Amino acid sequence: MNQNRISGIKTTEIASDLKLSSLNNRTLLRVLPISFFFFFFFFNQPPFSVPSGGLVHEHLMGMSRAEATVSCLVASLLLWASAINGLLSPKGVNYEVQALMGIKASLQDPHGVLENWDGDSVDPCSWTMVTCSPESLVIGLGTPSQNLSGTLSSSIGNLTNLQIVLLQNNNITGPIPPELGRLSKLQTLDLSNNVFTGDIPSSLAHLRSLQYLRLNNNSLSGAIPMALANMTHLAFLDVSYNNISGPLPRFPSKTFNIVGNPLICATGTEAGCHGTTLMPMSMNLNSTQTGLPSVRLKSHKMALTFGLSLACLCLIVLVFGLFIWWRRRNNQPTFFDVKDQQHEEISLGNLRRLKDGNASRGEIQFQTEVEMISLAVHRHLLRLYGFCNTPTERLLVYPYMSNGSVASRLKGKPVLDWGTRKRIAIGAARGLLYLHEQCDPKIIHRDVKAANILLDDYCEAVVGDFGLAKLLDHQDSHVTTAVRGTVGHIAPEYLSTGQSSEKTDVFGFGILLLELITGQRALEFGKAANQKGGILDWVKKIHLEKKLEVLVDKDLKANYDRVELEEMVQVALLCTQYLPGHRPKMSEVVRMLEGEGLAVRWEASQRVDTSKCKPHDFSSSDRYSDLTDDSSLLVQAMELSGPR
Repeated sequence: MNQNRISGIKTTEIASDLKLSSLNNRTLLRVLPISFFFFFFFFNQPPFSVPSGGLVHEHLMGMSRAEATVSCLVASLLLWASAINGLLSPKGVNYEVQALMGIKASLQDPHGVLENWDGDSVDPCSWTMVTCSPESLVIGLGTPSQNLSGTLSSSIGNLTNLQIVLLQNNNITGPIPPELGRLSKLQTLDLSNNVFTGDIPSSLAHLRSLQYLRLNNNSLSGAIPMALANMTHLAFLDVSYNNISGPLPRFPSKTFNIVGNPLICATGTEAGCHGTTLMPMSMNLNSTQTGLPSVRLKSHKMALTFGLSLACLCLIVLVFGLFIWWRRRNNQPTFFDVKDQQHEEISLGNLRRLKDGNASRGEIQFQTEVEMISLAVHRHLLRLYGFCNTPTERLLVYPYMSNGSVASRLKGKPVLDWGTRKRIAIGAARGLLYLHEQCDPKIIHRDVKAANILLDDYCEAVVGDFGLAKLLDHQDSHVTTAVRGTVGHIAPEYLSTGQSSEKTDVFGFGILLLELITGQRALEFGKAANQKGGILDWVKKIHLEKKLEVLVDKDLKANYDRVELEEMVQVALLCTQYLPGHRPKMSEVVRMLEGEGLAVRWEASQRVDTSKCKPHDFSSSDRYSDLTDDSSLLVQAMELSGPR
């Protein structure tokens, strides 16, 4: 009994002498081999010898081999238990797992991307959207563009090793958790394109390592916290398109964006502080009214470098402008003139020039174009590189599309194969889907045609030419005093009333599908068949006669999928139905092109008695038959409710 008591005392004092404490889960991996080594070392010592001196020596001297072995084994077990205790919370749950499960509980996940997040797990490193370091620490959380909704849980503040948080392009609501300020190692935070509300938390100023911060395209309000000016490592800040007001702190960041915040101002002290900016901005946040003296202090070398760079840029723009004027001087372009892209040399970009003679109206259209393109960012939409605005010239600079437009490639060599044509159709449909249903405010293109669908280096579709588009609020339609577009692609209701909607673009997309199938422009179909009339009459006739092979581009020969041909023709006919209400949305079009729901939608359309819907005094064929191939349309329509 006394011997057991002594062994217990010795064991307790050994554990005390080793100063056992809670260890984290990485320490556990180090403690295990140490504890086993500790056990076997003492177990194999002859009779048992320890260095003199110290508390361990005093209690181990004179112990039997069995007592020493038991004591060392118990000490090893205590080390192991202490490490496990450091890994787990009092309830036996990993703190990182607990925090991640809190985040999952506050979010709605319609696509099940967080399905494998398991609260019973002790290792979150195998979970989707979670990134870990080599030491199994959670350092990254990325769920962009996953259609998540709900709120962002405050438990994210417990993931103290996070370095990257990417939650952009979702529908997350509620305030930004102030607990984010506890993530001292955070370097990148992207919460853009969500529905966050409330103020920007001042606790973000505690993120001393933060370099990249995007909060744009939300519904944040209030002033930007002055404490954020102390974030010395911040290199990029974007708070555009919120409801932020008040003065603008002097940030150390190199680049920022505050466009779309009408109530924001530079210092809050100047008169007429409330202003509106429509064009993208990128400037140094330290440049205020005191910036003029500092400019005078710049070295001669800096001034010379800036001057030479500006001169080179102007020279490039001038050369492009002269070249484009020379190429297009004899044509009759629409409001915006999309330049030819057939260059043998490598080109820096593609220019688009404002052609409207009305200067004041041109200014408004130019600002609308810039704002619209800066809002619409998608892999299948043409993005804006930059712009040049002078009293006599306004130019937009776009990336150069090496494969030109769909219209030029359908006539060029080598021939576009069937698989590429279908991929182009799906890509263009996804771009229009983004404009109609995912962009806020939604955008109507109004001139969907093969010439406005560009192709990148990999023949992926890129929807271009937003010059005819108008920004909408959240209304269903838009009424103008003039119809703008290209003959053969204009929906009948838009042509007759001037009223456009998303279904106007759907009609144009249906014509685009037929152009991809036939390899011909819209106004060429009737001529190719030696018929008077337009494309739709001819296609419907061929479809009823079940002779779809007649439609296919002759250059394809027999190299196409007949089942996919039937499906694509059906989608085209659904998109070009006379009544806009009978046409599908672009989201339905994308699904049908991908093979979902087409059979049901087609069968339902065949049950509709079209003869009761279509007026007898209107014929799209008669409307288009007397127009030339290169004609474009600018006709005055009746004014329904006045221009917007």
